[in-house]
Amino acid sequence: MYKILIRPILFLFDPEAVHHFSFWAIKLFSRLGLGPLFRSIFEVRNPKLEREVFGIKFKNPVGLAAGFDKDAKLYNEFSDFGFGFVEIGTLTPKPQPGNPKKRLFRLRQDRAIINRMGFNNKGVFEAVEQLKKKHRVIVGGNIGKNKVTPNDQAIKDYLICFEALFDHVDYFVVNVSSPNTPGLRELQDKEPLTNLLKKLKRQNSKQAKKYKQKEKPILLKIAPDLTDDQLLDIIDIVGTTEIDGVIASNTTISREGLKSHLILTEEKGGLSGKPLTQRSTEVIRFLAKKSNKAFPIIGVGGIHSPEDALEKLDAGADLVQLYTGFIYEGPALIKKINKAILARTS
Repeated sequence: MYKILIRPILFLFDPEAVHHFSFWAIKLFSRLGLGPLFRSIFEVRNPKLEREVFGIKFKNPVGLAAGFDKDAKLYNEFSDFGFGFVEIGTLTPKPQPGNPKKRLFRLRQDRAIINRMGFNNKGVFEAVEQLKKKHRVIVGGNIGKNKVTPNDQAIKDYLICFEALFDHVDYFVVNVSSPNTPGLRELQDKEPLTNLLKKLKRQNSKQAKKYKQKEKPILLKIAPDLTDDQLLDIIDIVGTTEIDGVIASNTTISREGLKSHLILTEEKGGLSGKPLTQRSTEVIRFLAKKSNKAFPIIGVGGIHSPEDALEKLDAGADLVQLYTGFIYEGPALIKKINKAILARTS
């Protein structure tokens, strides 16, 4: 129904406008009490789907990637579509509007999206207010820095977000890999990244004592454009800093092999969707093999079918996340992936 009826209508309109309309519609459906109906249609519940990763028990291994629910408005409602976890953000200390519009583009022939949103969000403290609601789903907090913050002061931004969110999320993701904040990817270099993660680890210990809780898992989200030598550096950094895992991968700046109109493919920003399927899986496989599976990996990038998800799991991912595939294929994709995973275990 989604691909035949709903998607063709939605794709007639501006992508960012559709995003806001979809949020309005989902919130309306929830207020009308349709959450249980959605769960009955899309949710797959089975103990064989449960996964314990970095000390957290997930009801299933399919999550919603960061960038969709930036301000933590609908994390509970998204769980009604069958997601096992929802990652909010990327959040920054201060609110920021992001880059000028138009900044979101569909590449239909490629089943892809280019975005240059630029960490548009209402700020971490606004998100905290949203997160005070009772959680029906595991929530991850994806954190970044404000555009106006120079890289030599970036650690302060990450620490502010970390401290604010600590009592409200289940795990953290450090985003230094978005191509849409100038200079951000420079923080992926070995020395600044090691320093940032060590500071966050120390803060993790302090916050755990403050709230009398366990330390929260810290994951690093990396770009798919890293070289093999840079990926080896990532493995070394994870071991040195003792963070809990990696998310592979963020959007790519590559435009190789695209079929869509040249005007679209030349738009600046990060590319997500089907063209990223192979590369993100290659990164997962490389990290898992070269590290001897020393740390958990969340696989994201170009998952448009159960087969895409299974390939990432086979390559070494422990969990997977959807973003562009959710937009193109609809919520039924979550159910299809979970059923495919179940079929393997039966």
